[in-house]
Amino acid sequence: MRLIRGLEQLQAFKGGCVLTIGNFDGVHLGHRRVIEKLAGYGNPAGLPVVVMVFEPQPLEYFLRDNAPPRLTRLQEKVRHFNKLPVDYLLIVRFDQQFADSDPERFIKDKLVDLLHVKHLVVGDDFHFGKARRGNFAMLKEKGKLYGFTVADTASYQQQGLRVSSTLIRDALGAGDLVKAEQMLGRPYSVCGQIIHGEKRGRSLGFPTANIQLQRHVAPIDGVFAVTMTGVENRVLNGVANVGIRPTFEGGTTVLLEVHLFNFNQEIYGCEVEVHFRKKIRNEMRFSSLQELQGQIHDDAVKAQRILAG
Repeated sequence: MRLIRGLEQLQAFKGGCVLTIGNFDGVHLGHRRVIEKLAGYGNPAGLPVVVMVFEPQPLEYFLRDNAPPRLTRLQEKVRHFNKLPVDYLLIVRFDQQFADSDPERFIKDKLVDLLHVKHLVVGDDFHFGKARRGNFAMLKEKGKLYGFTVADTASYQQQGLRVSSTLIRDALGAGDLVKAEQMLGRPYSVCGQIIHGEKRGRSLGFPTANIQLQRHVAPIDGVFAVTMTGVENRVLNGVANVGIRPTFEGGTTVLLEVHLFNFNQEIYGCEVEVHFRKKIRNEMRFSSLQELQGQIHDDAVKAQRILAG
């Protein structure tokens, strides 16, 4: 898969392509179904499969800190798209200029003259351009004019419910990792680099690998049984806390702290992936470090039992 940042970096696909446009937050089973169907259309015709995503996501641009918590950062999306039949991931910067752009010009200049789209798949509620005038109906109409077909993403359902990023976000917020995993097609996970922390866990007898989540609001919080990959091709078991550490004053940055069992290596700088297996409890504030230490011990025991089972 080739990564392209910005339409200005893109050379015209003179032979054409098949394209889907969206946020693809979570890259869940519904998204995977869309991409697999798109590849089924493009591959027999020898057309590359192109996915267009926006950074930041439109709601993040308009709502800022009030936007829904993101399931996957761009780095994580890239990892998941790499496992799917995607030839090009096109990242378009979403800003006021893009929001105010003329939708007809976007279709003609970008979709037709630059990408030479032959088949386009978008949600039937997709809107774009100034005053959100661009929509599914406009794309269908322009497709007839310029010679490309348009289809909606359709709904991928489980137990009568449409799989969506919102439903997954709700499941994670409720601590229902099983439901989230069913819709994602994999355990929920986050990726990041191990950074230096304040070494408080070490002083409590539970050293942690710290990962900056690089988001204002995380879709999960609390204490979890987890596994970690990315270190020497090993699967490491541990217990993790996601939150602002309320026992210590002044914390506002959401941090992921993972205590790994039977592990004593320096792994600063490693790019790892933490897979959340089961929620143990919500994040709490403790009246003393001794009380916190005892609770961490209990959490670790519970996590080991969960992972052993």
